[in-house]
Amino acid sequence: MTPLFLQNIPPFIFFTGKGGVGKTSLACATAVALADRGKRILLVSTDPASNVGQVFDQTIGHQIVEIEKVNNLSAMEVDPMVAAQAYRNRVLDPVRDVMPADVLSSIEEQLSGSCTTEIAAFDEFTDLLTNTDLRERFDHIVFDTAPTGHTIRMLELPGAWSGYLDANPDAAANLGPLIGLEKNQTQYSDAVAALSNPDQTRLVLVARAQSSTLKEVSHTYEELYHIGIQQQHLAINGVLPPEAAENDALAQSIVEREAQALNEMPENLANLPLTQLALKPFNLMGVESLRALFSPIAENSLETNRATFEDIAFPPLETLVSDLSKQGHGLVMMMGKGGVGKTTVAASVAVALAGRGHKVHLTTSDPAAHLSYTLDGSLNNLTVSRIDPKAETERYRQFVLDNQGKGLDAEGLAVLEEDLRSPCTEEIAVFQAFSRIIKQADHQFVVMDTAPTGHTLLLLDATGAYHREMVRQMGQGGKDVLTPMRQLQDPQKTKVMIVTLAETTPVLEAANLQEDLRRANIEPWAWVINGSLAAAAPSSPFLITRANRELPLIRDVVTRYANQVAVISQQAIEPVGVEQLSKLVNNL
Repeated sequence: MTPLFLQNIPPFIFFTGKGGVGKTSLACATAVALADRGKRILLVSTDPASNVGQVFDQTIGHQIVEIEKVNNLSAMEVDPMVAAQAYRNRVLDPVRDVMPADVLSSIEEQLSGSCTTEIAAFDEFTDLLTNTDLRERFDHIVFDTAPTGHTIRMLELPGAWSGYLDANPDAAANLGPLIGLEKNQTQYSDAVAALSNPDQTRLVLVARAQSSTLKEVSHTYEELYHIGIQQQHLAINGVLPPEAAENDALAQSIVEREAQALNEMPENLANLPLTQLALKPFNLMGVESLRALFSPIAENSLETNRATFEDIAFPPLETLVSDLSKQGHGLVMMMGKGGVGKTTVAASVAVALAGRGHKVHLTTSDPAAHLSYTLDGSLNNLTVSRIDPKAETERYRQFVLDNQGKGLDAEGLAVLEEDLRSPCTEEIAVFQAFSRIIKQADHQFVVMDTAPTGHTLLLLDATGAYHREMVRQMGQGGKDVLTPMRQLQDPQKTKVMIVTLAETTPVLEAANLQEDLRRANIEPWAWVINGSLAAAAPSSPFLITRANRELPLIRDVVTRYANQVAVISQQAIEPVGVEQLSKLVNNL
């Protein structure tokens, strides 16, 4: 059966939603399906943690390339780092020979932060929406967008930057990362028009049949609706088929839980055009598996015997919590691809440490966080907070107005307020909030549920830039200052736990994240494999087939990547609330 979102589609189709719900799989399968119909297709990933190349088993990168195994299909992965360097070159090349070296150095420093990276990626994004040559070359452009928070921010930017420059046309000459924007206002407004026109753009919200995910998607729908993207579709991906639950209590509980989540779906989602896609027993890697995504599964492809690897154990999360408890305090950071369960693991670790009598502050910097839903209660010794980008930006804006705004006349105050409306202000505000919280780790535990991989690396880039600036300003004495980056690099003060699923893409992305962290002199302390079917020992042939696919990946984590490992089994009851989170630590 053809998914509803594939019927009568316009030139642009976007797949967006929380990390880990299958956006990449659906985008790739859609691109293949359309190409198989004879349509000329360009598949674009704007996710900083893109794995489209892994899905097709070929190098793609920042330039458009043809997919070797699919006629009519081309692809590209927008690389934020490449885009940022191109943007810097565009700004600096015309003035390299006419400006003093110290002025050039100052501009380069302004253009080295994550705000420049975001603006540059945005530039690439709007060009794809407005490029007439691409429109003539391809019938459809399929976008595999970044996780929810990143996507909303990117989709808001065309209006934000366009309005900002309209209201303050002289700003681009003085605002560092904004300096290259003044020539592109028409392109930005055209991008806004394309995004909000249902004859040009279809946006597909991708979700799992989980209450927490559907609540987040409901929020995403509202935010997108209010910025003009009102014709949206909903795709519920990875629904466990009822026939997979025969004689298996775990599978039956999952089927019932998913059915309840769908029945209680928020009203704004229930009114959208809906497609449900069944979970597959195989990993969605390679062209043939993508072609099978929209087709029924053959019964004879399922396995009935659970595989075993004698050298693989499933140590519980309790082993890591015990080691942490001995230290008595410190920063514990959860990192990994979106959708792997960082929020749940962070909450579980925090609950376990608080239960042992430690003071714990559980916090998140993820724009799509749902800590309050996961905890669903309170506990002695445990405090919870969220770094809300909008709230922190307003706090920072008011602080600047109260201090730098003192004594300014009306015109000067208006200029300062206009400057603070720049989207770059949010980057500064969130970083300051992050820095405030981690100071608490000197006398208690701070457990941080960080954002998905791309966001995390941008955050670490900001802390690194801050450290370098402190050292520069303080000279030799600055080498001993304890900046946030220095604290992250100290294994006695910070424990980084990489969370993953026992699936190909999350494990590869986690391994790449580990290498990025090591280049920043941050050594991950442990890996946590979440939601493992192999550790749950299922009896359903469908779940056995999926569980058997996990074992080689778990072995890779244990033998190739991790210093130490904990494995959390797939839960029959959704791990929400203090009681269930406590059980999760011991795989009960």
